[in-house]
Amino acid sequence: MSLPDLQFREYKKNDMIMSKKFAEHSQLNLSQVNKDVLKKWDENDVFAKSMTEREGCPSFVFYEGPPSANGMPGIHHVMARTIKDTFCRYKTMKGFLVKRKAGWDTHGLPVELGVEKALGITKEDIGKTISVAEYNAACRKDVMKFTKEWTDLTHKMGYWVDLDNPYITYDNRYIETLWWLLKQLYSKNLLYKGYTIQPYSPAAGTGLSSHELNQPGCYRDVKDTTVVGQFKMKNPKPEMTEWGTPYFLAWTTTPWTLPSNTALCVGPKIDYVAVQTYNGYTGEKMTVVLAKPLLYAHFNQKAEGLPLEDYKPGDKLIPFKVVGEYKGTDLVGMEYEQLIPWVKPVNVDENGNWEEAANQAFRVILGDYVTTEDGTGIVHIAPTFGADDAFVARAAGIPSLFMINKKGEPRPMVDLTGKFFLLDELDEKFVKECVDVEQYQEYQGRWVKNAYDPQFTVNGKYDEKTAASAETLDIYICMKMKASNKAFKIEKQVHNYPHCWRTDKPVLYYPLDSWFIRSTAAKERMIELNKTINWKPESTGTGRFGKWLENLNDWNLSRSRYWGTPLPIWRSEEGEELCIGSVEELYNEIEKSIAAGFMTANPYKEKGFIPGEYTEDNYDKIDLHRPYVDDIILVSESGKPMKREADLIDVWFDSGAMPYAQLHYPFENKDIVDNRSYYPADFIAEGVDQTRGWFFTLHAIATMVFDSVAYKNVISNGLVLDKNGNKMSKRLGNAVDPFGAIEQYGSDPLRWYMITNSQPWDNLKFDMAGIDEVKRKFFGTLYNTYGFFALYANVDHFRYAEAEVAIEERPEIDRWILSLLNSLIKEVTEAYEKYEPTRAGRAIQDFVIENLSNWYVRLSRKRYWGGEYSQDKISAYQTLYTCLETIAILSAPIAPFYMEKLFGDLNKVTGRHSGSVHLTDFPKADEKLIDNELEERMELAQQISSMVLGLRRKVQLRVRQPLSKLIIPILNDHMIRQLDAVKNIILSEVNVKEIEYITDTTGVLVKKIKPNFKTLGPKYGKYMKQISTLIAAMEQSDIFDFEKNGRYQLNIGNESIDLSLEDVEILSEDIPGWLVANEGHLTVALDINVTKELKEEGIARELIQNLRKESNFDVTDKITLAIGRHKEINEAVENFSQYIASQVLAEHIELTDEKDNKAKDIEIDDIHTFIKIERIN
Repeated sequence: MSLPDLQFREYKKNDMIMSKKFAEHSQLNLSQVNKDVLKKWDENDVFAKSMTEREGCPSFVFYEGPPSANGMPGIHHVMARTIKDTFCRYKTMKGFLVKRKAGWDTHGLPVELGVEKALGITKEDIGKTISVAEYNAACRKDVMKFTKEWTDLTHKMGYWVDLDNPYITYDNRYIETLWWLLKQLYSKNLLYKGYTIQPYSPAAGTGLSSHELNQPGCYRDVKDTTVVGQFKMKNPKPEMTEWGTPYFLAWTTTPWTLPSNTALCVGPKIDYVAVQTYNGYTGEKMTVVLAKPLLYAHFNQKAEGLPLEDYKPGDKLIPFKVVGEYKGTDLVGMEYEQLIPWVKPVNVDENGNWEEAANQAFRVILGDYVTTEDGTGIVHIAPTFGADDAFVARAAGIPSLFMINKKGEPRPMVDLTGKFFLLDELDEKFVKECVDVEQYQEYQGRWVKNAYDPQFTVNGKYDEKTAASAETLDIYICMKMKASNKAFKIEKQVHNYPHCWRTDKPVLYYPLDSWFIRSTAAKERMIELNKTINWKPESTGTGRFGKWLENLNDWNLSRSRYWGTPLPIWRSEEGEELCIGSVEELYNEIEKSIAAGFMTANPYKEKGFIPGEYTEDNYDKIDLHRPYVDDIILVSESGKPMKREADLIDVWFDSGAMPYAQLHYPFENKDIVDNRSYYPADFIAEGVDQTRGWFFTLHAIATMVFDSVAYKNVISNGLVLDKNGNKMSKRLGNAVDPFGAIEQYGSDPLRWYMITNSQPWDNLKFDMAGIDEVKRKFFGTLYNTYGFFALYANVDHFRYAEAEVAIEERPEIDRWILSLLNSLIKEVTEAYEKYEPTRAGRAIQDFVIENLSNWYVRLSRKRYWGGEYSQDKISAYQTLYTCLETIAILSAPIAPFYMEKLFGDLNKVTGRHSGSVHLTDFPKADEKLIDNELEERMELAQQISSMVLGLRRKVQLRVRQPLSKLIIPILNDHMIRQLDAVKNIILSEVNVKEIEYITDTTGVLVKKIKPNFKTLGPKYGKYMKQISTLIAAMEQSDIFDFEKNGRYQLNIGNESIDLSLEDVEILSEDIPGWLVANEGHLTVALDINVTKELKEEGIARELIQNLRKESNFDVTDKITLAIGRHKEINEAVENFSQYIASQVLAEHIELTDEKDNKAKDIEIDDIHTFIKIERIN
């Protein structure tokens, strides 16, 4: 090719580059940016490319905690998903392959309760008015009801997660993995059946695990009727018989459990007293026994020693007298009369045979757990309603108070719906021998808590206010006790009581036949592995989660429900068991059952299911849910029929198993789990409510089955509250619609606000005004900075086509911002790596607002305005472009939409990068460009400028009004060198003529010093009074020496106290004619006297400012300027005409008296005049 051809091609290439322009936008509309970028992503399949382009790269493993789509997403989901998306995007940009599989949590109470409400049924109706199959079909449909809304929110907020191939917990393949995991636990003897007292939710109709009971908000303060009951002694000690009737006093917050009392419990080392007194309600004489430390909690000390005989019913002071003292062990074995003798206790043997056992009950026993924190120091024992009660009663041979139902089964006095059993539901022989029908029939069918009573739930909604105002069973029982002289004290009291995490109604502690995971066997290993996890915040890992592990109970796996993963254990009446670990195993066991004659056909074979074929089509042929698995009868090794245990498993096991079940492990994808390429997770994040939920179950299953952690890094994010700190709810009307917020603002301001407003693990007080502020301050500043760049870059045809200006050839202001930019890259990278997005976002925000816009662009603006297209101007453009492009990349993980737009606007012209910002490499800091001394001195200039401008505002002196002098006390030679280097910048910024350094402030500045108790207190607490006195006595020279040297020594007796500047606060006072400001160790003094010359210059500067406001001309236009004469400004215009002309590109300036219709009125310091501007053609 000839040289002319080459030259022509090069000319055409340059011509094409020159013809491109940076986009200039008329307004910042982040909502529209959101929509435009989404469209671009969808058209170019950018999310898919974020994975395909990283194939072969190291993996960053992320697990998505599955939401349930049977409810609408809320603003808190935007918060949670922003956190997750931020780190996945960041890691992609760091060169990792980040697969992000979405999931749907489809089982459990939220789904079932929602369906029951929609169908207008209760759990009791299932299997009667609606079949289990119909009910579960309704659950399967309902659970995906809001899938569209969830998908829509996920898309609009820019959360990149694979929704096309989600894992779904009701999928048969998912369930199969759960069965496999359960079989591993069973094989390790970590799965067992036990009859124990468990938390039970009558409203939900199922038992609960301890981690469900420990969800945030489950324990609530409630105001209940409490009673101190009087238990009449049968065989009192002699001193207890000398004054009225002898009683034991025992307190309870649940009076409805008193009819089930079978023992009283005392602490072995607690001191008890016998007290002669009167009953405050009936006036009857009595001698009562209670714990000595609680004596004055129940008796007014003023009444001690008053003559017992002088008491008259109604007296405010009830006399009392201590007549005996005992240890708890002295009271053991003493008997008392049954407090509420409705039903006699029974013993039940292994075969279900029962016999009345009142003669073994109603005595005092020992219990180490008894305390004297409240109550009477004597605990009422109802073994059917408390785990501790059951334990001490069993140890002491105390029978439980069981009812015997029609089936001959022992049951507590309260049924599973929360009411006393009806007489008609009980065994006739039992009623005849053990029930006082006349007394009990008044209370049969009564609800033990109003929350369980259907009359307070209308159209599926619980009327808590009406229920709370109605009389309760507790009140009825207490009134009955009061009337029969069995109540010592009845009062309303606030106490902490557990509630069901899904129904918001109180739970009961109830004896249940349940399957448990022996998680306590792995407790130490769980604690050990937990120490290797990076918790954000660390306090959650050591505190809320760590303490939970230290006090771990076995995991109640059983759920007495219908829609969920069936427990895969078949059992014969003789106790033989088989735990099934796969569909293939179940298929083969059915074949054995057919051969044994227990089943006539294999339902899976009939449906064409092929064991070992793991396709979706194959598994869709069967259903592993109830009622279908309930119809399968297997055969035991001894040839006995085995039926499936009717329980479902805890839904938290479903989600805790997702690392394996989402992959259908070990049936598929076995290698990527076993070789640890897709396990454990590098990162997970969910709300604080998951600390003892998903986070725990992930950890527990991983430890017990794989001896591994399930995740390496975890963010436990806080709650999203309203701006007043209240929990958001539709009922309170303070909930924020995430769709409306995104439509109004776009996703980026929401995401940026949520990340930068507070640490993810702190509760966020969500305020729409905060989003406005983020949009205005951060995005608005960045938008305006880009707009400034684009305007002038287009004027000068800058396209980054020139060679890079060497760093050493760039002016100091460019070197400074590039140094700061690379320091920012280091800080942001470190913050992201440490899972601290708030620190990253705030650092970027400060850089953009304070350093890039407010300092660099403002100080460099004249370099862009006019003049030759010199190396200095090219350096300015290259520097600002680099900053903008780097900020777009650094910010993209948090604000993916606008940063995509900004990155695209820049690179469409320069072509330095192609494609999405989210597919580019995250920048690496260039250490060679970082100049710490340069950053330090520029920060010093910024700090001093800020302090001086603050002083100007204090006395309303405009910045355009020049001042004569600024004094800065100097601490060392290094400070002088640093200030000298930035002196001109400071003078220009604060509009002061001169800076004077002083090394001795004595006689110039008056300084005050006071102790900083926050730092001194922890170190020298006992000397604080003396230290304060000595600091207050310091002379001006002492303070100066302290500031200069950074340390100061005090002597208190023989003790030497070494103080640092952090231990004190040093302030300078204003002096006449000067204003003084202090910030840290920096002090400035500003001369505020304005001379005539300074006044004139100030007027000139005000004129320039007014001219710029009024001018609508292009930045390159030349003009002529006429200014209306006024005696207050004439001299200022004449003396500073050249300066004014240079600032506004005026070829000619004149004073005039002629005002025409082209003139515009202006006002300067109460001076009214006019200006007239004309463009020169």
